[in-house]
Amino acid sequence: MSDNRSQRRRVGESSESGIYNERILILVFASMNWDIRTLCQTASVNRKLRAVARRILWRELCVYRAPQMITALTDGSPSGRIGGGWQAMAKLMFFCSGCQSTRHFQVRESASGHFVKTSRFSKTSGRSFLVKRCRSDLLYVSDPCEHPTGSDDLGLFRGVFWGFMKSRTRASLIRRRVELEEGAKCPFCRARVWSMTAARLIPKSAARRLGSMETGLEYFVCVNGHLYGACWLVPLSSDEGEEKDGDDEDEDEAEDSSEEADQRFDGGGYFHRGNQIVINGCLNYGLTS
Repeated sequence: MSDNRSQRRRVGESSESGIYNERILILVFASMNWDIRTLCQTASVNRKLRAVARRILWRELCVYRAPQMITALTDGSPSGRIGGGWQAMAKLMFFCSGCQSTRHFQVRESASGHFVKTSRFSKTSGRSFLVKRCRSDLLYVSDPCEHPTGSDDLGLFRGVFWGFMKSRTRASLIRRRVELEEGAKCPFCRARVWSMTAARLIPKSAARRLGSMETGLEYFVCVNGHLYGACWLVPLSSDEGEEKDGDDEDEDEAEDSSEEADQRFDGGGYFHRGNQIVINGCLNYGLTS
């Protein structure tokens, strides 16, 4: 009698094992080119699938969609861990976090977060967000997501540091004893954040890179190395576009030129231009915490 019960139990377990088998799930999602809509739906079915997604599927999605960026951010070991977790990394890749007023940046009306169809991340752009003494840090930053508000457009951007715990940016924040912002949390991993405006660590080159006024810019960095921020985008004349800032380095401009010349497309929802990673996502589906 007991043998029959154990046999039925084994049959029941084996009938469900395929649903939760990591190898099978990886093969299934690979056949769908790691469609984020399907992955989000799968992760919301039950706790077991959510656990599998947290353990391996979000990581596989990130590696597939942005292999060069992930390789750089993980020291060539994409099977390992990443600051804030792989789910947060996937969210950063596909989610515009929205914006509301802060003590250094006021908006007339809050902008809601949303998933984006295409994102372009660039480490050359990232250097423009670092003060000169911190430019040895590796930072990827996206192009601003434009939100029309009337006379000026609101630009929302996001980014991620490599090795933030050992970065010069974090060392500067600690050395200056910059306090973490009260009530503010990273929209990607929910960790505490520093205001780079309060820290006086926003270089003039950041506004120029974004096409924004120097006083119309704010961004935050969380303890896990995620960056997010907002700016007021303004039309630039040709003269303004040609101006150079003293903090900028000439090699930034040379890298930009090589990026444009080295454009190539790859299958699987992304393409890269030298130091740029462009990720094609999907609308109307989210990453739940």
